Amino acid sequence: MHKANRCYDRLAAIGLAFLKIGSGQVGGRRPAFLVEMIISDLQRQVEGELAHAEPEVEVLLAEVVSGHTLRVYIDHPQGVTIGLCERVSRLLSHHRNRYALEVSSPGTRRPLTKPDHFRRFLGHKARVRVTKPLDRPAARREGGRRRPERPHRRALTGELLDANDREITLAVGEGVISIPYAEISRSNLVES
Repeated sequence: MHKANRCYDRLAAIGLAFLKIGSGQVGGRRPAFLVEMIISDLQRQVEGELAHAEPEVEVLLAEVVSGHTLRVYIDHPQGVTIGLCERVSRLLSHHRNRYALEVSSPGTRRPLTKPDHFRRFLGHKARVRVTKPLDRPAARREGGRRRPERPHRRALTGELLDANDREITLAVGEGVISIPYAEISRSNLVES
């Protein structure tokens, strides 16, 4: 079996939604790269399970970590308390048949997984990890010297300038860059 097929099968087994990038055959083989969509099927399932019992709880991120831990970050308009985490843990207890369960507040490194999350935090600093290396904006001069370029980075940190339904715009040290949601593998706020 082709390596990409095995990878896709393993990841699909844990409930992640994927978007295959590329068209047709590449060198006689299927494309070997996959792009994980920001929101997994598992996250949609968890959101649905909590919608009726805890309608004000927002699921920021539900992810499987190390193949055996379901980690769920939640938020609430009045804040996240230990009592709320306990209630959510009880509501999701059936997942313990397959995973260890962790329910947590987002903390200072709040995950950003939906366009509304990015819009809510415009002007804040965020770290964005992408599925494939992006070209960085051109290097700028500092003190008469040209700072070396660092092209093709997979992680960018900068100020969130804009977020529409297709992409975010981030001000990084070298300039401004737009990143489509389909190319974001993970994103979170960072302390300034």
